[in-house]
Amino acid sequence: MTDQTSHKTAADSSPHSATTLAVVAIGGNSLIADSSRPEIVHQWDAVHETTGQIARMLESGWQGVVVTHGNGPQVGFILRRNELALGEVHTIPLTLVVADTQGSIGFMLQQALNNDFRQRQIPRETTTIITQTRVDENDPAFHNPSKPIGGFLDEETARSFESRGWHVVEDAGRGWRRVVSSPRPVEIIEIEAVRQAVDMGWVVVACGGGGIPVVRDAGGQLQGISAVIDKDMASSLLSVDLGADLFLISTSVEKVALNFGKPEQIDLDQLTVAEAKRYRGKGHFAAGSMQPKIDACIEFLENSGNPRAHCLITNPQNLHRALAGETGTRIIL
Repeated sequence: MTDQTSHKTAADSSPHSATTLAVVAIGGNSLIADSSRPEIVHQWDAVHETTGQIARMLESGWQGVVVTHGNGPQVGFILRRNELALGEVHTIPLTLVVADTQGSIGFMLQQALNNDFRQRQIPRETTTIITQTRVDENDPAFHNPSKPIGGFLDEETARSFESRGWHVVEDAGRGWRRVVSSPRPVEIIEIEAVRQAVDMGWVVVACGGGGIPVVRDAGGQLQGISAVIDKDMASSLLSVDLGADLFLISTSVEKVALNFGKPEQIDLDQLTVAEAKRYRGKGHFAAGSMQPKIDACIEFLENSGNPRAHCLITNPQNLHRALAGETGTRIIL
């Protein structure tokens, strides 16, 4: 497509435009509602719950929706299968593991959404775009692995993997997990394909797992690099590039909270960027849990250029209620 609409930026967004575009970021863990039942059949149940809510968004007037998703548990399962199969089959590099999960989870979301659209008689269809995300090969994150992947382990089990080269950390009081390097995303390689698909009316699944991490070599050629990009930060960049009105993060809690998990917990209905920064500085948002989501919202709002831009954070079952202003945490500039 070569028409001018395929090259819109956030700065082109007008408060008088009829287009309403939302980027909905689904957490990888939210696809596994019960950690004791991670099997695919139960992941389908979680997918159907989320896609039903997204279909309701279109029914209620949202004209464009782009869906992103996490893949931490799913990547962990594949890496574990790699280890169990050593000596029997070749291992799979992390770049291809991310690509595999983009395809498999994208397929699940795509099929479920299209079935929802057919059932509700919504004249829309979904497509999945396998997405690469460029990072800086000199990013200091490569010297400080910090991104949790895989399932939760007890400390003894987690530390037993350190002899195999794993880096493991305690994750927000929920257990121990493996961590890998997580460089900042600087470019969505397939952004024009996503933009054109949205302009044509497709519901798009993109940036799965943050995108496949790539760098450019001295000759400008793309090549994969072993890392995992934070899904929320990549989704934030995507939201800025698309000039989205809403960046919605679907996670495991209904609202952002102060003193999370403590008797004095306070659920928040709304936050400004200044308040979010202040609470972050006081340590209210756990690294590897809520902090990356808050960081991603701040990045989006400070770089959007869209006067309608806002964020919502809530859990899958409350997406529609949050959009109606009944729950969730709204973040504004």
